[in-house]
Amino acid sequence: MPDIVLYQPDIPQNTGTILRLAACMDVTVHLIEPAGFPLSDHALKRAGMDYIERAKLTRHISWQAFRDWQLGTGRRLLLLSTKASHTYTEFTYQPDDLLLMGRESSGVPDEIHDLADARLLIPMKNGMRSLNMAVTTGMVLGEAMRQTGGFDSTCA
Repeated sequence: MPDIVLYQPDIPQNTGTILRLAACMDVTVHLIEPAGFPLSDHALKRAGMDYIERAKLTRHISWQAFRDWQLGTGRRLLLLSTKASHTYTEFTYQPDDLLLMGRESSGVPDEIHDLADARLLIPMKNGMRSLNMAVTTGMVLGEAMRQTGGFDSTCA
């Protein structure tokens, strides 16, 4: 099943919500540090509730540490970006894809943007900047799981 990757997240509530999503969908979250908040932050625990203990979380101390791991696994890196041209619903996902979410405040640096195997967009109404990161993650993970049969193994 695809994994979720958070690049230096800024907002603990979003990270907590994503960890809750990951626990419910049985996917792994990779958190690339540094985060913009302590990972023991009260807001993170509040948003993730009791699901955080059940979430599969892998922490990477830096972008380079994550990148070394990712290249070693041969997994595709898919960046969700408002600067992309391909919509997330028209993309063909693979079960071991990595769904990369940038920082809420600034996305990812251009050099990371350029390293992605694909850049995907959620189309929105003209004049709107972006969706909440946790909402974006849920939408794209849902489509990736639908395409790869991920719901078959998680729903009982």
